[in-house]
Amino acid sequence: MRPPAATPTSGAESRPDADYTGTTPGTGPAGEPGGGDTGAGRADRVSGDEPLLSARVHRPSDLLRLLIGVLAIALVLGLSAFAHGTTSGLEQDISKGTGQAPDLMVKVAGLVSSIAVLLVPVAFAIERLIKRDGLRIADGVLAAVLAHGVTLAIDLWVARAAPESIQDALTRPQAGTGLTDPVHGYLAPVIAYMTAVGMARRPRWRVVLWVVLLLDAFAMLVAGYTTPFSIILTVLIGWSVAYGTLYTVGSPNVRPTGQTLMAGLRHVGFRPVSAMRAEDAADSAEQGDRGRRYLVSLEDGPPLDVTVVDREQQAQGFFYRVWRQLTLRSITTRRSIPSLRQALEQEALLAYAAIAAGANAPKLIATSELGPDAVMLVYEHLGGRSLDSLPDEEITDELVRGAWRQVKALQSRRIAHRRLTGDALLVDRSGKVILTELRGGEIAAGDLVLRMDTAQLLTTMGLRVGAERSVAAAVEVLGPDAIADCLPLLQPIALSRSTRATLRRLARERSQREREAVLEASEANKRAKVAEAAAVDGDRKAVRRSLRAEKQAEKRAIDEALDEAREEDLLSQMRKQVLRIRPQAPVEPVRLERIKPRTLLSFIAGAVAAYFLLTTITQVDFGSVISQAHWGWVAAAVAFSALSYVAAAMSLLGFVPERVPFRRTVVAQVAGSFVKIVTPAAVGGVALNTRFLQRAGVRPGLAVASVGASQLFGLGAHILLLLSFGYLTGTEKSASLTPSRTVIAGLLTVAVLVLVVTAIPFLRKFLVTRLRSLFAGVVPRMLDVLQRPMKLLTGIGGMLLLTGVFVMCLDASIRAFDNGNQQLSYASIAVVFLAGNALGSAAPTPGGVGAVEGALTLGLLAVGLPKEVAAPAVLLYRLLTLWLPVLPGWLSFSHLTRKGAL
Repeated sequence: MRPPAATPTSGAESRPDADYTGTTPGTGPAGEPGGGDTGAGRADRVSGDEPLLSARVHRPSDLLRLLIGVLAIALVLGLSAFAHGTTSGLEQDISKGTGQAPDLMVKVAGLVSSIAVLLVPVAFAIERLIKRDGLRIADGVLAAVLAHGVTLAIDLWVARAAPESIQDALTRPQAGTGLTDPVHGYLAPVIAYMTAVGMARRPRWRVVLWVVLLLDAFAMLVAGYTTPFSIILTVLIGWSVAYGTLYTVGSPNVRPTGQTLMAGLRHVGFRPVSAMRAEDAADSAEQGDRGRRYLVSLEDGPPLDVTVVDREQQAQGFFYRVWRQLTLRSITTRRSIPSLRQALEQEALLAYAAIAAGANAPKLIATSELGPDAVMLVYEHLGGRSLDSLPDEEITDELVRGAWRQVKALQSRRIAHRRLTGDALLVDRSGKVILTELRGGEIAAGDLVLRMDTAQLLTTMGLRVGAERSVAAAVEVLGPDAIADCLPLLQPIALSRSTRATLRRLARERSQREREAVLEASEANKRAKVAEAAAVDGDRKAVRRSLRAEKQAEKRAIDEALDEAREEDLLSQMRKQVLRIRPQAPVEPVRLERIKPRTLLSFIAGAVAAYFLLTTITQVDFGSVISQAHWGWVAAAVAFSALSYVAAAMSLLGFVPERVPFRRTVVAQVAGSFVKIVTPAAVGGVALNTRFLQRAGVRPGLAVASVGASQLFGLGAHILLLLSFGYLTGTEKSASLTPSRTVIAGLLTVAVLVLVVTAIPFLRKFLVTRLRSLFAGVVPRMLDVLQRPMKLLTGIGGMLLLTGVFVMCLDASIRAFDNGNQQLSYASIAVVFLAGNALGSAAPTPGGVGAVEGALTLGLLAVGLPKEVAAPAVLLYRLLTLWLPVLPGWLSFSHLTRKGAL
């Protein structure tokens, strides 16, 4: 338990809602003890100024239930659409079973359920109003209204736009009235209301709720008013809308207040006088479950450090922890997210085990529940400061060795801390290191987890005292072999979230210093160049010799400046320090990731795209389509595809002031066809062009800036062309120049997205940081390009030509199969290509496989091209621009590699 910083809080009730009284075991409604004179008259003397707790909180558990509900709805609709035989057989079996029910029982069930489904919510509302819990009723009414709107929208979609298989699964024909409702307009709002007001959390009302729902479902099934899938969909919609409403507007805050804390302390035998709330230095996914901290003064005896943990705090970072469990191997993560009581028991066990192992740790002296949704842990008070708050000059070698001795004591009993960051290491007034934040630790930990602790503390200390001192102290305490064994775990994924963020920040700072050094050396060289040009003015030969010498001198100066400014990252420095002590130490990183995020996204995107393409292709008779193809247009598409490499070379060289061979640049663009088939579309080409320019004599920083400038201008041109062609597409069938509603809706959507990004601080900071890092290198490079108008013209012309030849290639692919029956405008084809290319660049799949094909096919279908033409046209286009160039690309890549150009 880290001692709290002195921030005044209170034991007085200070939350602006009064729906929760914070009753604890043995206490009355006001939080005072229910018997004896232990707390009589004492609560009045507890005063202070606790910061206001928000009246409502957004619970991650509500968001999780919403996501589960949405996925279940999607699953039901998917089964209805693609498992028609299964749904029909299920309906027949249920109809056969319910058809044997006595008619009297069916009528009674229908009558009782129709009355109870309205009376039960009203009765619960009356009970809540009597107990002055009107906010819950308001939440329930809002959820019911929203659920009714959702049911109307789904009914309209099923009736007018849904596939026939979904209609068959969700509706039944009714004589004279058409079809039954796919979603019950009264049952879904009732379910949403009951869920939002919390009926399911009360046992008696929960039983009544389920009895009513089962009776109503039984009556409607037997009477033929619904289907099994319709009932399931109705329940899921009501459930999902309820939790979506609760997460959006927030749930009443039931977190214990200071008065509840004081009552709980008196309940376990203490006599508190006041409490001081601790300042939380950070609020991250890793630290959110550490609880609120209080420094409590007693009538007699030393003060106490008290931690209060409730369900809301424990749920913080839930999705991050789930993601870590999915992507990391199970040996590195806890197998489950503990409940509140499990977390309490785990921290108590670790506190006792750490002290028994001989480590300096806070002494736990009491635990207690604070109502059904919170617990408290009472520790002896420890004075001191965390390692993060200490100035660098106070972190001595003895202090660092003291931290390692505490870890050695834990590891001698196979105890892993799992959070050895700077805020978990406390230094008292005498300089003794104390380990806090033990809640995330493990008993009987494996070797890998213990080595991760060693790697984490190495990095934590290295960030404060440097790699050399951190490694030296660790070797002195744990020995060289133990430190050498942790080398494979010196990787960011094995470290804490806050440590990874610090390492990323330091990496950005190093890159910024390197850029500044290069720019400073370039400016100094330009000033020297001006002085030398004035000295040799008039002598052409001398000018040429001077220019060549200046270029070589500039290159040497910038390379020297870059070498001087280049710094190794902290993890590399620590590896070198360890290898000096143990040269034979293993350095190959241990694979901790079960699956990488990019791989997971690629698999999902590829599976979805493959399913879509297969369902489209199977409906096309390719034999007749190919036999009727116009091979002249196929040859034209091949020519346009080949011309695209020339245009790509122009668009790159236009932003490179240095002299680079044009023919070799074209060959490099052909080689890019091989690279992008094994990397995402937006990554492979950038890396290859940067490497090619460096090998061609362009300095690394300038090569990156040139490729960045080309990409930036390409993005701007792409957006302008998409907007322009979209406008033309919307006006081509109209006599006026008024754009279509689709274009206006698209522009408004973009404007809303821009406003959302600029309004949310996190997104705004992310965007500004990325743009600043981009412009830091691109803008100086663009100033050099602007001094050569022909270069800039070549670059812009190459971009426009590249877009044009791709549009013509797609147009030729369409004409090869349409037999002259379809006359799509170039503007429409350009919009389809630009949109599909944008999706392909954003897709994580190699070469945009799946995303581009799906986007182009959907786009062509949307502009009126039949699927018998759209599917083969897209496949031909992708064959010519992605798959056939792979072999020439591999040959070009091998050729340039042998020549030293890559």
